[in-house]
Amino acid sequence: MAKWGEGDPRWIVEERADATNVNNWHWTERNATNWSSDKLKELLQGVRVENEHGSCEVTEVSKVEGESSINNRKGKLIFFYEWNLKAKWKGITTSGIKCKGHIEVPNLSDENDMEDLDISVTLSKDQPDTQLLTLMKKEGAEKVRSALGNYVIALKTEFTQGMILPTANGLSKQQSSQSKAKVDKTLIGTNCSTPAPNTGVKIPTCKFSIRDTFMTSPEELYRVFINQEMVQAFTHAAAVVEPVKGGKIRMMDGNVIGEFQELVPEQKIVMKWRYNSWPSEHYATITLKFADRSGETELTIECRAVPESEEERTKEGWYRYYLQGIKQTFGYGSRLY
Repeated sequence: MAKWGEGDPRWIVEERADATNVNNWHWTERNATNWSSDKLKELLQGVRVENEHGSCEVTEVSKVEGESSINNRKGKLIFFYEWNLKAKWKGITTSGIKCKGHIEVPNLSDENDMEDLDISVTLSKDQPDTQLLTLMKKEGAEKVRSALGNYVIALKTEFTQGMILPTANGLSKQQSSQSKAKVDKTLIGTNCSTPAPNTGVKIPTCKFSIRDTFMTSPEELYRVFINQEMVQAFTHAAAVVEPVKGGKIRMMDGNVIGEFQELVPEQKIVMKWRYNSWPSEHYATITLKFADRSGETELTIECRAVPESEEERTKEGWYRYYLQGIKQTFGYGSRLY
Protein backbone atom coordinates (compact mmCIF):
# COMPACT_ATOMS: atom_id res chain seq x y z
CA MET A 1 0.00 0.00 0.00
CA ALA A 2 1.36 3.44 -0.93
CA LYS A 3 2.26 5.87 1.81
CA TRP A 4 0.31 9.08 2.31
CA GLY A 5 1.23 11.49 -0.44
CA GLU A 6 2.65 8.79 -2.70
CA GLY A 7 1.29 6.53 -5.40
CA ASP A 8 -1.20 7.17 -8.17
CA PRO A 9 -2.36 10.84 -7.99
CA ARG A 10 -5.84 9.76 -9.04
CA TRP A 11 -6.35 8.50 -5.49
CA ILE A 12 -5.12 11.58 -3.62
CA VAL A 13 -7.94 12.96 -1.48
CA GLU A 14 -6.31 15.31 1.01
CA GLU A 15 -7.05 18.38 -1.13
CA ARG A 16 -10.75 17.59 -1.41
CA ALA A 17 -12.96 18.53 1.51
CA ASP A 18 -15.38 15.72 0.70
CA ALA A 19 -12.66 13.24 -0.38
CA THR A 20 -14.91 12.08 -3.21
CA ASN A 21 -14.06 11.22 -6.83
CA VAL A 22 -10.89 13.28 -7.02
CA ASN A 23 -10.25 14.79 -10.46
CA ASN A 24 -13.52 13.18 -11.62
CA TRP A 25 -11.49 10.03 -12.42
CA HIS A 26 -13.93 7.43 -11.15
CA TRP A 27 -17.10 6.46 -12.96
CA THR A 28 -20.21 7.99 -11.40
CA GLU A 29 -23.75 7.48 -12.62
CA ARG A 30 -27.05 9.23 -12.00
CA ASN A 31 -30.34 7.56 -12.88
CA ALA A 32 -32.57 10.00 -14.76
CA THR A 33 -35.42 7.63 -15.63
CA ASN A 34 -38.07 8.85 -13.18
CA TRP A 35 -37.18 12.49 -13.73
CA SER A 36 -37.29 11.97 -17.50
CA SER A 37 -40.66 10.26 -17.39
CA ASP A 38 -42.20 13.18 -15.50
CA LYS A 39 -40.46 15.75 -17.73
CA LEU A 40 -41.63 14.13 -20.95
CA LYS A 41 -45.24 14.05 -19.74
CA GLU A 42 -45.00 17.68 -18.64
CA LEU A 43 -43.64 18.86 -22.00
CA LEU A 44 -45.98 16.84 -24.23
CA GLN A 45 -49.23 17.29 -22.32
CA GLY A 46 -51.10 20.25 -23.74
CA VAL A 47 -49.14 20.62 -26.99
CA ARG A 48 -51.58 22.54 -29.17
CA VAL A 49 -51.85 23.60 -32.83
CA GLU A 50 -54.54 25.34 -34.82
CA ASN A 51 -55.31 26.78 -38.25
CA GLU A 52 -58.33 27.87 -40.28
CA HIS A 53 -59.78 24.33 -40.15
CA GLY A 54 -59.78 23.96 -36.37
CA SER A 55 -57.54 23.09 -33.44
CA CYS A 56 -55.87 20.02 -31.94
CA GLU A 57 -54.31 19.28 -28.57
CA VAL A 58 -52.39 16.46 -26.91
CA THR A 59 -54.68 15.36 -24.10
CA GLU A 60 -52.86 12.39 -22.60
CA VAL A 61 -49.41 10.81 -22.61
CA SER A 62 -50.46 7.18 -22.46
CA LYS A 63 -47.07 5.45 -22.63
CA VAL A 64 -43.61 6.49 -21.46
CA GLU A 65 -41.43 3.39 -21.68
CA GLY A 66 -37.66 3.43 -21.48
CA GLU A 67 -34.74 4.63 -19.39
CA SER A 68 -32.23 7.43 -19.03
CA SER A 69 -28.97 7.96 -17.16
CA ILE A 70 -25.96 10.27 -17.01
CA ASN A 71 -22.42 9.05 -16.47
CA ASN A 72 -19.30 10.98 -15.54
CA ARG A 73 -16.00 9.40 -16.51
CA LYS A 74 -12.75 11.40 -16.33
CA GLY A 75 -14.72 14.64 -16.29
CA LYS A 76 -16.71 13.80 -19.43
CA LEU A 77 -20.49 13.54 -19.23
CA ILE A 78 -22.04 10.68 -21.18
CA PHE A 79 -25.81 10.83 -21.72
CA PHE A 80 -27.95 7.80 -22.36
CA TYR A 81 -31.68 7.90 -23.05
CA GLU A 82 -33.99 5.60 -24.97
CA TRP A 83 -37.76 6.07 -24.98
CA ASN A 84 -40.88 4.70 -26.63
CA LEU A 85 -43.69 7.22 -26.32
CA LYS A 86 -47.40 7.18 -27.09
CA ALA A 87 -49.92 9.99 -26.65
CA LYS A 88 -53.54 10.78 -27.47
CA TRP A 89 -54.80 13.89 -29.20
CA LYS A 90 -58.20 15.42 -29.78
CA GLY A 91 -59.35 17.96 -32.31
CA ILE A 92 -62.37 20.04 -33.17
CA THR A 93 -63.10 21.66 -36.52
CA THR A 94 -64.41 25.19 -36.91
CA SER A 95 -67.80 23.64 -37.69
CA GLY A 96 -67.80 21.74 -34.39
CA ILE A 97 -66.93 18.23 -35.60
CA LYS A 98 -64.73 16.37 -33.10
CA CYS A 99 -62.06 13.80 -33.78
CA LYS A 100 -59.33 11.97 -31.90
CA GLY A 101 -56.17 10.06 -32.64
CA HIS A 102 -52.77 8.83 -31.53
CA ILE A 103 -49.14 9.92 -31.63
CA GLU A 104 -46.28 7.46 -31.42
CA VAL A 105 -42.55 8.15 -31.06
CA PRO A 106 -40.76 4.77 -31.03
CA ASN A 107 -37.13 5.86 -31.17
CA LEU A 108 -36.31 8.88 -29.00
CA SER A 109 -32.69 8.12 -28.11
CA ASP A 110 -29.22 9.60 -27.86
CA GLU A 111 -28.28 7.69 -31.03
CA ASN A 112 -30.78 9.53 -33.24
CA ASP A 113 -30.70 13.17 -34.32
CA MET A 114 -33.80 15.13 -33.41
CA GLU A 115 -34.52 16.04 -37.03
CA ASP A 116 -34.54 12.33 -37.95
CA LEU A 117 -36.98 11.41 -35.19
CA ASP A 118 -39.88 9.25 -36.38
CA ILE A 119 -43.18 10.79 -35.22
CA SER A 120 -46.29 8.87 -36.30
CA VAL A 121 -49.69 10.63 -36.17
CA THR A 122 -52.88 8.68 -36.87
CA LEU A 123 -56.65 8.90 -36.44
CA SER A 124 -58.42 6.48 -34.12
CA LYS A 125 -60.61 3.78 -35.66
CA ASP A 126 -64.03 4.83 -36.97
CA GLN A 127 -63.05 8.51 -37.02
CA PRO A 128 -64.17 10.57 -40.03
CA ASP A 129 -61.61 11.89 -42.51
CA THR A 130 -60.58 15.37 -41.48
CA GLN A 131 -58.07 18.01 -42.49
CA LEU A 132 -57.05 18.16 -38.84
CA LEU A 133 -55.05 14.98 -39.41
CA THR A 134 -52.87 16.90 -41.86
CA LEU A 135 -52.52 19.70 -39.31
CA MET A 136 -51.31 17.25 -36.67
CA LYS A 137 -48.96 15.43 -39.07
CA LYS A 138 -47.23 18.69 -39.96
CA GLU A 139 -47.48 21.45 -37.34
CA GLY A 140 -48.43 19.03 -34.57
CA ALA A 141 -45.48 16.73 -35.22
CA GLU A 142 -43.10 19.71 -35.26
CA LYS A 143 -44.47 20.93 -31.92
CA VAL A 144 -43.91 17.45 -30.49
CA ARG A 145 -40.38 17.41 -31.93
CA SER A 146 -39.68 20.79 -30.32
CA ALA A 147 -41.00 19.57 -26.95
CA LEU A 148 -38.76 16.50 -27.11
CA GLY A 149 -35.82 18.72 -28.02
CA ASN A 150 -36.52 20.75 -24.90
CA TYR A 151 -36.45 17.52 -22.89
CA VAL A 152 -32.93 16.78 -24.14
CA ILE A 153 -31.84 20.34 -23.28
CA ALA A 154 -33.31 20.04 -19.79
CA LEU A 155 -31.67 16.64 -19.29
CA LYS A 156 -28.28 18.13 -20.14
CA THR A 157 -28.72 21.27 -18.03
CA GLU A 158 -31.19 20.99 -15.15
CA PHE A 159 -30.41 17.39 -14.26
CA THR A 160 -26.61 17.50 -14.53
CA GLN A 161 -25.76 20.08 -11.88
CA GLY A 162 -22.97 18.77 -9.65
CA MET A 163 -22.01 15.88 -11.92
CA ILE A 164 -18.65 17.49 -12.76
CA LEU A 165 -16.83 18.10 -9.45
CA PRO A 166 -13.94 20.50 -8.90
CA THR A 167 -10.59 18.73 -9.11
CA ALA A 168 -7.82 18.82 -6.56
CA ASN A 169 -6.40 22.03 -8.09
CA GLY A 170 -9.81 23.66 -8.40
CA LEU A 171 -10.39 22.90 -12.07
CA SER A 172 -12.76 20.44 -13.68
CA LYS A 173 -11.12 18.23 -16.26
CA GLN A 174 -12.78 18.63 -19.62
CA GLN A 175 -11.84 15.56 -21.63
CA SER A 176 -14.04 16.16 -24.62
CA SER A 177 -12.19 17.06 -27.79
CA GLN A 178 -11.79 20.77 -28.31
CA SER A 179 -10.82 22.61 -31.44
CA LYS A 180 -7.19 23.70 -31.47
CA ALA A 181 -7.70 25.99 -34.44
CA LYS A 182 -6.49 29.54 -33.95
CA VAL A 183 -9.13 32.26 -34.02
CA ASP A 184 -8.34 34.98 -36.52
CA LYS A 185 -7.99 38.74 -35.99
CA THR A 186 -11.60 39.18 -34.97
CA LEU A 187 -10.38 38.24 -31.44
CA ILE A 188 -8.64 41.08 -29.59
CA GLY A 189 -7.64 42.27 -26.14
CA THR A 190 -6.91 39.06 -24.18
CA ASN A 191 -5.85 39.54 -20.55
CA CYS A 192 -5.60 36.76 -17.94
CA SER A 193 -6.03 37.77 -14.30
CA THR A 194 -6.82 36.59 -10.79
CA PRO A 195 -9.88 34.45 -10.00
CA ALA A 196 -13.26 36.15 -10.19
CA PRO A 197 -15.13 36.50 -6.88
CA ASN A 198 -18.26 34.57 -5.97
CA THR A 199 -17.79 31.81 -8.55
CA GLY A 200 -18.31 28.97 -6.08
CA VAL A 201 -14.96 27.39 -6.96
CA LYS A 202 -11.79 29.51 -7.06
CA ILE A 203 -10.19 29.04 -10.45
CA PRO A 204 -7.84 31.15 -12.57
CA THR A 205 -9.87 33.26 -14.97
CA CYS A 206 -9.24 35.64 -17.84
CA LYS A 207 -11.02 38.31 -19.83
CA PHE A 208 -10.97 39.08 -23.53
CA SER A 209 -12.95 41.01 -26.10
CA ILE A 210 -14.13 40.32 -29.65
CA ARG A 211 -15.17 42.87 -32.25
CA ASP A 212 -16.99 42.31 -35.53
CA THR A 213 -19.13 44.21 -38.02
CA PHE A 214 -22.50 43.12 -39.45
CA MET A 215 -24.35 44.45 -42.47
CA THR A 216 -27.59 45.15 -40.61
CA SER A 217 -29.06 47.59 -38.11
CA PRO A 218 -28.46 47.47 -34.33
CA GLU A 219 -32.17 46.76 -33.92
CA GLU A 220 -32.05 43.65 -36.11
CA LEU A 221 -28.78 42.33 -34.69
CA TYR A 222 -30.00 42.87 -31.12
CA ARG A 223 -33.13 40.88 -31.95
CA VAL A 224 -31.04 37.93 -33.21
CA PHE A 225 -29.68 37.38 -29.69
CA ILE A 226 -33.00 37.59 -27.81
CA ASN A 227 -35.47 35.92 -30.18
CA GLN A 228 -35.77 32.18 -29.51
CA GLU A 229 -36.66 31.23 -33.09
CA MET A 230 -33.71 33.20 -34.48
CA VAL A 231 -31.32 31.66 -31.95
CA GLN A 232 -32.53 28.20 -32.94
CA ALA A 233 -31.99 29.12 -36.57
CA PHE A 234 -28.33 30.16 -36.32
CA THR A 235 -27.36 27.42 -33.82
CA HIS A 236 -29.34 24.71 -35.68
CA ALA A 237 -30.58 23.30 -32.36
CA ALA A 238 -33.46 23.67 -29.93
CA ALA A 239 -33.06 26.58 -27.54
CA VAL A 240 -34.77 28.31 -24.63
CA VAL A 241 -34.43 32.11 -24.65
CA GLU A 242 -36.42 34.25 -22.20
CA PRO A 243 -35.67 37.89 -23.12
CA VAL A 244 -36.33 39.52 -19.75
CA LYS A 245 -34.07 40.38 -16.82
CA GLY A 246 -33.45 37.09 -15.03
CA GLY A 247 -34.66 35.13 -18.07
CA LYS A 248 -33.01 31.78 -18.76
CA ILE A 249 -30.83 30.85 -21.73
CA ARG A 250 -30.26 27.27 -22.95
CA MET A 251 -28.56 26.70 -26.27
CA MET A 252 -26.71 24.21 -28.42
CA ASP A 253 -28.21 21.03 -26.98
CA GLY A 254 -27.71 22.28 -23.44
CA ASN A 255 -23.97 22.86 -23.84
CA VAL A 256 -24.50 26.58 -23.18
CA ILE A 257 -26.65 27.93 -20.35
CA GLY A 258 -27.06 31.34 -18.81
CA GLU A 259 -29.28 34.18 -17.69
CA PHE A 260 -30.00 37.71 -18.93
CA GLN A 261 -28.88 40.36 -16.44
CA GLU A 262 -29.43 43.55 -18.43
CA LEU A 263 -31.25 44.30 -21.67
CA VAL A 264 -31.04 47.74 -23.31
CA PRO A 265 -32.79 47.50 -26.71
CA GLU A 266 -30.48 48.13 -29.67
CA GLN A 267 -27.58 49.03 -27.35
CA LYS A 268 -26.48 46.42 -24.86
CA ILE A 269 -27.04 42.88 -23.52
CA VAL A 270 -25.39 41.60 -20.34
CA MET A 271 -25.68 37.92 -19.46
CA LYS A 272 -24.34 35.25 -17.14
CA TRP A 273 -22.97 32.59 -19.49
CA ARG A 274 -21.26 29.23 -19.16
CA TYR A 275 -20.45 25.99 -20.87
CA ASN A 276 -22.20 23.17 -19.05
CA SER A 277 -18.85 21.42 -18.57
CA TRP A 278 -17.41 24.25 -16.48
CA PRO A 279 -17.14 23.83 -12.68
CA SER A 280 -20.62 23.83 -11.18
CA GLU A 281 -22.14 27.31 -10.73
CA HIS A 282 -19.21 29.13 -12.36
CA TYR A 283 -20.41 31.73 -14.87
CA ALA A 284 -18.62 34.23 -17.07
CA THR A 285 -20.10 37.68 -17.62
CA ILE A 286 -20.69 38.45 -21.30
CA THR A 287 -21.49 42.00 -22.40
CA LEU A 288 -22.65 42.70 -25.96
CA LYS A 289 -22.54 46.31 -27.19
CA PHE A 290 -24.17 47.39 -30.44
CA ALA A 291 -22.99 50.55 -32.26
CA ASP A 292 -24.46 52.02 -35.45
CA ARG A 293 -21.76 52.54 -38.09
CA SER A 294 -23.53 54.14 -41.06
CA GLY A 295 -25.65 51.25 -42.23
CA GLU A 296 -23.61 48.59 -40.47
CA THR A 297 -23.49 47.53 -36.82
CA GLU A 298 -20.29 47.13 -34.86
CA LEU A 299 -20.65 44.45 -32.20
CA THR A 300 -18.22 44.38 -29.27
CA ILE A 301 -18.27 41.30 -27.05
CA GLU A 302 -16.57 41.58 -23.65
CA CYS A 303 -16.04 38.29 -21.83
CA ARG A 304 -15.00 38.33 -18.17
CA ALA A 305 -14.29 35.56 -15.61
CA VAL A 306 -13.77 32.90 -18.29
CA PRO A 307 -11.83 29.92 -16.86
CA GLU A 308 -8.26 30.32 -18.03
CA SER A 309 -8.16 26.75 -19.29
CA GLU A 310 -11.27 27.43 -21.41
CA GLU A 311 -10.07 30.65 -23.06
CA GLU A 312 -9.33 29.31 -26.55
CA ARG A 313 -12.39 27.08 -26.60
CA THR A 314 -14.63 29.99 -25.59
CA LYS A 315 -13.16 32.33 -28.20
CA GLU A 316 -13.51 29.71 -30.90
CA GLY A 317 -17.09 28.99 -29.81
CA TRP A 318 -18.16 32.64 -30.03
CA TYR A 319 -16.43 33.10 -33.34
CA ARG A 320 -17.73 29.95 -35.01
CA TYR A 321 -21.18 29.35 -33.52
CA TYR A 322 -22.29 32.91 -32.90
CA LEU A 323 -20.56 35.32 -35.32
CA GLN A 324 -20.15 33.01 -38.30
CA GLY A 325 -23.46 31.28 -37.60
CA ILE A 326 -25.39 34.57 -37.59
CA LYS A 327 -23.77 35.81 -40.79
CA GLN A 328 -24.29 32.58 -42.67
CA THR A 329 -27.91 32.20 -41.52
CA PHE A 330 -29.17 35.77 -41.93
CA GLY A 331 -26.81 37.12 -44.60
CA TYR A 332 -25.26 39.82 -42.42
CA GLY A 333 -21.74 39.09 -43.68
CA SER A 334 -19.20 41.85 -43.57
CA ARG A 335 -15.46 42.10 -43.23
CA LEU A 336 -13.85 41.06 -39.94
CA TYR A 337 -11.24 43.18 -38.17
